[in-house]
Amino acid sequence: MAKILIFKRKEQTEGTIKLRFRIRDGRAIQIFHPSDIEADVKSLKKLNDDGTRKPGVSIYDVELSERIKEEIDYLTKAYDLMKEKGYDLTAEVLEKTYLEIKNPVQAEREEGHTLLQEFQKYLDDAVKLKFIGVQRLKALQVLYSELEKYLTIKGRSKILISEFNEKDVLAFQDFLYDEYKFVKRHKHLYSKMSARNIPTKRRSQNTVAVRMKALQSVFRGIDTDYNPFDKLTKKYRTAITKEEYEEPICLNREEFFKIFSSSVPEALSETKDVFLLQCAFGCRIGDFTSLTMDNVSVDDDGIPYIHYLPQKTLRTNTKKVETETPIMQYALDIIKKWQFKFPILKYVSGQCGYNAKIKKLLQHCGIDRMVKGLDEETGEIATKPLYEFGSSKLCRKTHVNIMREVQIDEYAAGLHAIGSQAVERYHNNGIRSRFILMCAAFGQPIYKVDDKLNVL
Repeated sequence: MAKILIFKRKEQTEGTIKLRFRIRDGRAIQIFHPSDIEADVKSLKKLNDDGTRKPGVSIYDVELSERIKEEIDYLTKAYDLMKEKGYDLTAEVLEKTYLEIKNPVQAEREEGHTLLQEFQKYLDDAVKLKFIGVQRLKALQVLYSELEKYLTIKGRSKILISEFNEKDVLAFQDFLYDEYKFVKRHKHLYSKMSARNIPTKRRSQNTVAVRMKALQSVFRGIDTDYNPFDKLTKKYRTAITKEEYEEPICLNREEFFKIFSSSVPEALSETKDVFLLQCAFGCRIGDFTSLTMDNVSVDDDGIPYIHYLPQKTLRTNTKKVETETPIMQYALDIIKKWQFKFPILKYVSGQCGYNAKIKKLLQHCGIDRMVKGLDEETGEIATKPLYEFGSSKLCRKTHVNIMREVQIDEYAAGLHAIGSQAVERYHNNGIRSRFILMCAAFGQPIYKVDDKLNVL
């Protein structure tokens, strides 16, 4: 029969010690268990190794005695269960079994069911199964880092999914708005971060709304049976995930051609090429930064085009249908010059990133029409020169706007009625029809290339 007693390595005359226990079961089994029980040495001397008081002792630490007996009881149950189940009789198995009996919630945490552990597993699965795009993955990794900081600051980094409730959702939202206020008090959490990524001001409503929307989707992906967002009223859910935008801000044809024909200093030369190329394609920045020469092909008519799987719809695009966009001649010239190897795209955001340089490019080219839009710093709608709203998003909107103006020209010329299916067919008649329409919109010549992209 097993004996479970306090184990003392050496005699200590004063102070406090943390108790260790030893399980002995015959000559073959000897397992040690470190406990969290701290005992005063003098009080411990009044007790036997099983926690009972020694003969002749009338005054002793009753609470200590009870804690020792309780610990031995948990260890006895754990050891008996190990033998009953045929587990390996080792210290590692003992600790796991003991924890499952004494504190099932903590045992679940140790098994890897904390919110952060499940979030990380979700990210690992996303990489392995490729069910989200690269940019989406990066955004979720940033969200994970922010959630980890929030829980660490609150002393709750090991909470379970079910312990993160609707109040935590709202508290985390507040943290995202004002995270910059925590940086000085918790420098160790930001010590390994690049300075450009450390928050220095209050985040805008749209930035926080995007984060909260992403967190809601992560909960759905991790555990379909529990989502703290579901415990919020519809009004609250809408409020915390709502993004506010004015009418889309974009360049008109005149402004685009102004940039196209402007001379720029060497420091903005690459920015101009990249900006004009993204305007030619109209693709999202995540797709744009992923393009390589492998994404370029030539059709049977000698029309070059790019093809790619849009990252935003990767999960729902079950048939893996690629987007195909014709390459106008000016875009081909830029591609052949850079081979899609743009150093500026290494950093899209930040003070020296692509978005910041787009603003400088537009300002240099005199794109200063006053427009209303969301100020990312204040989260409020403001009227500013257009160049201050410059970013990679402007390229996509500009592409759409210039293409739209061509359709309006078709209507205005009286060739087709508004809403005509003939105009709509431009979008559905294949690469050649779209190529002709794009060249008309952007003032580019119709041309052909050979398989090596040489213009014929």
